[in-house]
Amino acid sequence: MKKSLVLAMAMALGVTASAYAANPFSDVPAGHWAYDSIAKLAAAGVIEGYGDDTFRGDRLMTRYEMAQIVAKAMAKGANVDKLAAEFADELDKLNVRVAALEKKSDNVKITGQFRYHYAHHKRKGYDENAHENALRSRIWFTGTVNDGWTYTGMLQNLHNIGEGTVGEKTEFQRAYLDGRVGGVKVRAGRHDFQLGDANLYDTRMDGIKIAYGDKVKFGAYVGKPTNGASDLDFRDVKYGKFWGANLGYDSGKFSLNVAYDKFHDAKNALTNKDVDNFDDDGVWSVQAGYNFGKATLGAIYLKSDVDAKYNGKDADTDGFVVTATYAGAEAAKPGTWGLTAKYYDQGAGTFIAHTMDGLAMDFVNQGFKGWSVAGNVTVAKNMIATVEYFDIKGKEDSDKKAKTLWSELAVTF
Repeated sequence: MKKSLVLAMAMALGVTASAYAANPFSDVPAGHWAYDSIAKLAAAGVIEGYGDDTFRGDRLMTRYEMAQIVAKAMAKGANVDKLAAEFADELDKLNVRVAALEKKSDNVKITGQFRYHYAHHKRKGYDENAHENALRSRIWFTGTVNDGWTYTGMLQNLHNIGEGTVGEKTEFQRAYLDGRVGGVKVRAGRHDFQLGDANLYDTRMDGIKIAYGDKVKFGAYVGKPTNGASDLDFRDVKYGKFWGANLGYDSGKFSLNVAYDKFHDAKNALTNKDVDNFDDDGVWSVQAGYNFGKATLGAIYLKSDVDAKYNGKDADTDGFVVTATYAGAEAAKPGTWGLTAKYYDQGAGTFIAHTMDGLAMDFVNQGFKGWSVAGNVTVAKNMIATVEYFDIKGKEDSDKKAKTLWSELAVTF
């Protein structure tokens, strides 16, 4: 190996004299002119020795061997354009190996989101108004298991800093595998999960879900609903397990979906006692949507079979949600924006963990109706600001009302 090639490769990878204190080769002494460079290249996986832990730097390499080193350096992000041009033919023959090296070097990806939000909740018929002021950080880890399977994990830190809220909590909130078994998509572990266009359930689950099909789609799941830090104590009902299935059609412009979801083992979230009238909550839903281009219109009807009572009277157990959207903020495109408007009329049992940033869960025993509007804009690349307003009231007791002004800035990286 010529001195110029060792130095060129080392400089391309940013070698410094103090980068490493030792190298793995017994025939490269500490005083050798290329000691630091060889140590760096070996640690980066660009060069390898022989089975007897020697480097054999005085041995002449073939062009094929040198091309392999260049390929590994390229996979590590080194600027070796001149060497790549010199060994272009050999690299072309190594195309599959180069792709494999690049894939391996990029095996685990780390992404994240930082969010600040402020909210003001105004309640009528309840004890007090409330303010929220919090920071949330999420770090995502995505790793390739093999050609068909990936692993995803997520670490979340939630720091409540507003008046009346204290504490900080860090949780490993996601851990799941994605892959295929034949033509069936599979996701298993603790993962994000939505039902009923997120109006029925929108948090996480411990379990497995499957999906099959393209335009005509079938899906099913079984598992346990999770109850994390975001689930507030005033929610009266939580469930021990659930399952469901859906059948849908999506042409790109028009979509239709029919689903049945079953929640078992209802408990009071505060006392952990059985909630008999909410046990075995089965919910049928029919959802349709149409895409007009930048604008979309959607609606969902939900019907629960719980025996809900409110102040001794039967409570409504069905309802609907209508959603209209226009455009939407895109993180990669500063200046893009969007608007969303919703009308809610949901009975008891048709929402278990509602997606809204308003106070739907205040009305879990009687259902609610009302409306919301929201706007978002990309203020800079990967920085989206959102403002939402919710105005809802009880279906059985309209004197109980909740209004929320929510604002947030989400930064992704």
